[in-house]
Order: sequence, then structure tokens, then C-alpha cells
Amino acid sequence: MKVRTRFAPSPTGFMHIGNLRTAIFEYLVAKKYDGDFILRIEDTDQNRKVEGAIDFIYKTLNLCGFKIDEGPLNEGSYGPYIQSERKEIYKKYALELVEKNEAYYCFCTEEELNSMREKANARKKPFLYDGRCSRLSKEKIEENLRNGVPYVIRQKMPKTGTTIVEDVVYGKIKIDNSILDDQILLKSDGFPTYNFANVIDDHLMAITHVIRGKEYLDQTAKYNLLYDAFGWEKPTYIHVAMVLGEDGNKLSKRNGDASFMDLYEDGYLPSAIVNYLVLLGWSPSDNKEIFTMDELASAFDEKRISKSSSSYDVKKLKWFNQKYIKEMNDEDYIKFVRPFLTLDVSNKSEEWVNKLLLIYKNHLSYGKEINELVNIFFNEEINISSELQEFMKSDENIDLVIKTYYEELAKLEDWHPAKITEVIEIVKEKTGVKGKLLYMPIRIKISGVEHGPELPDEIYLLGREKVLKRLSN
Repeated sequence: MKVRTRFAPSPTGFMHIGNLRTAIFEYLVAKKYDGDFILRIEDTDQNRKVEGAIDFIYKTLNLCGFKIDEGPLNEGSYGPYIQSERKEIYKKYALELVEKNEAYYCFCTEEELNSMREKANARKKPFLYDGRCSRLSKEKIEENLRNGVPYVIRQKMPKTGTTIVEDVVYGKIKIDNSILDDQILLKSDGFPTYNFANVIDDHLMAITHVIRGKEYLDQTAKYNLLYDAFGWEKPTYIHVAMVLGEDGNKLSKRNGDASFMDLYEDGYLPSAIVNYLVLLGWSPSDNKEIFTMDELASAFDEKRISKSSSSYDVKKLKWFNQKYIKEMNDEDYIKFVRPFLTLDVSNKSEEWVNKLLLIYKNHLSYGKEINELVNIFFNEEINISSELQEFMKSDENIDLVIKTYYEELAKLEDWHPAKITEVIEIVKEKTGVKGKLLYMPIRIKISGVEHGPELPDEIYLLGREKVLKRLSN
């Protein structure tokens, strides 16, 4: 049987990091076994639907290097791939379960349900629907239907025994049937619930592997009971632990956590984001860290997915992104970073701008950071921290280095990095100072910071007038 996985996001307009990480796992399982990766849109909650979200999801997955084998914009043989276009399919299967006595019409009003909830709360017990409508006579049901009484269709759950869930990551899980609610399958507006639609669609679309968050593991018992009720084969389940934010809470856009597009617009490379996320909750056998997508598809082993939650670490993501930026050729790097430079370069030559960008290639963590890094080239005045001011007073030779460098640099006619380097060598010979006490005072004096790109390149781009002014200050 051909392996088929599906990514089924809601069309809410963004994709948070935890959701994308699950999509990556789903994609890699499919491609590892030369299978198909399907995009399905779960829009049963129409209130959350955002116009244009499907195009947005395609854009995100395409940026990340996913090949979508079937979906709303490239349909295969199992469409429609948007749940709101499949309402009649869900109704048909819900009514089939009613005929099999595996489900029933529920005519309870919201007031009745609220009363049951209040009683459960008073007893400090979780609310479970008491199944009263499952005991209605056939005549009463037909009367209600004739009179147009609003209804939902509920799944009839067993109240004794256990349901077994087999999972690749967590093994065999026993769920006590007494805690399972008679879940709603079809709502009064004709839309299916999330759980019911998933089972119907996964079966009809021949999905072989279902990958989703560990928080849905207990719900899988309900899935299995639905599969059993229809007499269908169950898929392979792979539940993955949550990705937690740096505050220890589940990642969420509502909590201000970055979505994929937030990161992309800040200048994080999609390939670096994918590479970082796949290692949150999964580890290769050889501890390798940098992968292409093809290498990931080859190396990925779903049995090595961790049972423990993983923590999203922006510093580690920056490290990955920096690695990918360093590997770019210079032309691609300039094309990547140039749009992020928002400082005024209207009076600068293209050669100067490109040189400026290139000297920070090995220092840049993400695109927007370029403005912070190059800010010293656009400010007339610099601020030296009190700590660095203390360093500048820490050795009697520092003033000599600055004075000598100023004098030698003022004589320089050919303003070029190679010649500027020669001047530094002259200062070394004249003062007898080398290493940290030679280079660091010069850098601090001209830039206000202790680290940066190659010093001669920095001096060259700052320009003669600005450098001499700062050295003589």
C-alpha cells in the first residue's frame, strides 16, 4: 500500500511554528517511503476562516520546499480537499452510523445541556452527555424530524471496557471507555465536528499515517471506535510531543509567539527554519545537524521521535540561520539581504553598499539584523559604553596606539583595505604593541564596539574623514 500522509490546517491566515513542525514530520514520512503528501483544508469552523488563507498555506509550504502531491489547488482523485465542500459526504456517513445504531439524533437544547454542565460542575466532575436522546422511541424521533426540531448526531460510545490505541511513539495506550463522551459527529448547521470529519476524510483519501500532537492522543480512542463502527482499517498513528515556548507554555500566536511568516519576513531562511524545527523532537542516528530536504527525507526515522516536549529556542534558530547564510554565494547573499537594509544609502554607490553587506556576511543571524550591525556607518556620533571606556584607560600604550595610528593614517593617499592593513603593521612596529591592545582600541575608537568585521574593511567603508575625526576625538 502506498504511504499517504496529510497536512490539514485551518484557513486562519498564518501557520505557527508547532503546526509547521508537524507538517514537516508528515512530509518526511511520506517522502521517506516515496509516498504522497496531501494538503486538506479543515474549515468546519467557518467563523475563523480568513480570505486568501489557502493561497497563503500553499505559499508557506512551497517556501519550505514541500511538494504538495494533492490539494485544493492541484486536485487528485480524492477531492474535494476543502471540508466545507464535503458536507453531503459527512451527512451520508453520519446517517449510516444512525442506521447501524452506532450513532443517534440528539434534540437537546442549549438550556438542557447547560443544566447538565452545571450539575456536573456542582459534583466537581467533568461534563459527559448522559445519552438521554439515545433512549428516545423511534416514533418520537420521527415526530421531531417531521416538525423540524434542530438536532445534532452523536456517536454512541461504549460505557464499559477499554479501547486500545497503538502509536509509533507512545506504544500501546489503554483508554477507559467510561471517560468517553458521546461526541457530536454532525452539528445542527450540517457541518461535521473536527474528529468526525478527520476520520471520514482520512479513510476516503486513503491516508495511511496520521501524525498530530500528543494532546490528541486520548481522542484517538474515539477515532478507533468510529473506524470499528464502519469496519474500516485504522491508519498508523504517530503522536508528537508539543513544542513549548521559552516561557514553558505551548507555542501560540495569541501569546505573541512568531509564526512562520513572521520569521520569514524578519529574514530567516525557510530551509534553516525547517532544519531547526525538524530537530525539535526528533534526532538523527548520527547527531548530524545540517540537512538538505532530500537528506532529511532519507535520514528521517519516525521511531526516533521523542516522547518529551521540546523547547523553541530563538538563539539556536539564529545559529542555524547564520550557518545557512554563510553557505550562500556572495551574489545570492546580496540579493537576500539587500531588501532588509532600510537605512538611507541614496548617496552611496552600489559598490559601497555591496561591500558593506558582504563584510557582515559571517556575522548576520537574520535579514533585519543588518540595520543594527551596520548602524555605525550611518551615525555621525558613537557611544562608547562605560565598560569599554574603562578598557581604554586600562593600559598606558592605548593612547600611544591611537595617536600613532591617526598620524600614519592621515598620511595615507590610497584609501584601500590593503593599504589600511599596512598602516596597522606600521603602528605595530613603531609602538611595539600587538594583539588585543593594538586592534581593539582602534576598533572601539572608530565604532564604539569591541567586535565586528575585518578592521581594514570597516575603516575603508567608514571613510577617511569620519575615521580621522573619530580617532582625533
